[in-house]
Amino acid sequence: MKLYILILSNLLIINDIFGLKNHSESLLTDNVNTTSWKSTKEPSIRSRKGRKPNIILILADDLGFNDVSFRGQNFFLTPNIDALAYHGTILNKYYVPSVCTPSRTALLTGKYPLRTGMQHLVIPNGEPWGLCANEKLMSHIFQEAGYSTNIIGKWHLGFFKESYTPTYRGFDYHYGYMGGYIDYWTHSLKPSNSCYSPGHDLWKNTEQVYDKNGTYATDIITNEAINVIRNHNVNEKPLFLIINHLAPHTGDEDDPMQAPKDEIDKFTHITDLNKRTYAAMVSKLDESIGKTIHALKNKNMLENSIVIFYSDNGAPTVGMFSNGGSNFPLRGQKFSPWEGGVRSSGVIWSPLLNVQSTIWNEYIHAIDWLPTLLDAANIPIPNEYQIDGRNLWKSISNGESIDERSILHNIDEILGYSSYMRGIYKYINGTTNEGVYDSWLSDVEYEKDPRSYNYSKTIINTQTWKILQNFNKNNIDTNKIEKIRSQLSIKCNLRKKISNNSTFECEPLKAPCLFNIKSDPCEMYNLAKLPKYQGILESMKNDVEEWKNKLIPSVRQDYFDPISDPALHNGEWRWWKDQSDGNSIPGTYCI
Repeated sequence: MKLYILILSNLLIINDIFGLKNHSESLLTDNVNTTSWKSTKEPSIRSRKGRKPNIILILADDLGFNDVSFRGQNFFLTPNIDALAYHGTILNKYYVPSVCTPSRTALLTGKYPLRTGMQHLVIPNGEPWGLCANEKLMSHIFQEAGYSTNIIGKWHLGFFKESYTPTYRGFDYHYGYMGGYIDYWTHSLKPSNSCYSPGHDLWKNTEQVYDKNGTYATDIITNEAINVIRNHNVNEKPLFLIINHLAPHTGDEDDPMQAPKDEIDKFTHITDLNKRTYAAMVSKLDESIGKTIHALKNKNMLENSIVIFYSDNGAPTVGMFSNGGSNFPLRGQKFSPWEGGVRSSGVIWSPLLNVQSTIWNEYIHAIDWLPTLLDAANIPIPNEYQIDGRNLWKSISNGESIDERSILHNIDEILGYSSYMRGIYKYINGTTNEGVYDSWLSDVEYEKDPRSYNYSKTIINTQTWKILQNFNKNNIDTNKIEKIRSQLSIKCNLRKKISNNSTFECEPLKAPCLFNIKSDPCEMYNLAKLPKYQGILESMKNDVEEWKNKLIPSVRQDYFDPISDPALHNGEWRWWKDQSDGNSIPGTYCI
């Protein structure tokens, strides 16, 4: 018997080392059938070391798809973000919901927002609703697994009750703001279309912070993130840190474009003042990424860390909260079903990745981070916890392709539109804002950042580049930088006249549209009227109808609660509902 046990133990060790186990149980559901997920048992570099990786997610707010210079634009540069991208894996087909609250919901739940009732718009300050308190979040799971869980910056998932705020939702520590945005200097907000008083909204856990008045918000978020890293006891717990930036979202509506003057003055080559300020806002964000990497290096944490960067949705080029950001040459913008609203420039960096300095061209969505990062940390999800995301850790780490998948961008039963991808095809039926955001809203900028004339040298001279070089498995030179950059540039002949041929016109308010998103990423050619695509069109319609059966009605309470007025709460935005009535919201599914 002892000999049998010894042989069996050795076989298990060999299996673990060489990865010979059956991985079928680690596969997540596709996006049509949602069943329970089981964590892969395959050990990895991080588990064999006996330490769980630190996980740092950095989110920009309303950054355009084309507003990172690693994609080829030279209007202004993002050298620290680019350095991170070239040393890591660029997620070339990374998708997110098209507006903020649903996007953050997707990240933290691993579910499509329509399965949590969060698919319809964002949460304005003063509306009494939020991500239901009975939802188990990514933060809960990491917290239960022994991580120190921290969120710095934006929350925007509801604060009408204290039980909806971050430190009640799996986070040990929160420093930031509860609503959708604040003034960069005063850290207050007066809602649009409202007679409410301005309210202060800067918090340390459940206490308002006033001693930062006059400090630029990006600097506040950066400095607090650095403090969390600097004070973290890496020998006691691994770190889970979400850094939710305000930038480059607009600030106060009377002065929406806000940046320090000395930063604005760095971009005198841009003649338009608003665009110059936008460049400065993004530049401060880029500086923050560099400082965060430097802080991780100083704490000797980079060797066992996973760093992810992306924007929560596309830029709002025009309309409400317009910052003038560019999603060019993609169609549409924030709050639209088009690629300009739902495709984000994403990056993952880690020395734990087997393949680095590469472009990953497979579809990935914000819902995938929950299972992917839990697998990277060797943490199982409870079997009863059903999600929509797929575990992509092994595929990203090894640079492998994945099976064809579907991605549901949204079904909004109130606005009456749906957007859905399956394989190379994308289906759109209906649209937002009566089609105002349905065109190509930003063109190429011809004013060039002087640093772009020696682009590669600019990137290589950053401190971020020099730090990350110590962890890279490959030799990256200027030729490789230029090669990667050229491969990321999307070319679409938007000036080619197709309007003369009504066959390819898309009018989603009149009839569904179908695009081959692989060959036509700019959504120029509607295939829905061509006979050869009728079967695909009908099949995708049926998929959407099946998803409608899984839809939870929106939990939004579409009114400003007068009790929320900051004038009634010492000039502060804070929870205003009675805590004694549990987690329920009248008229919604929350229980």
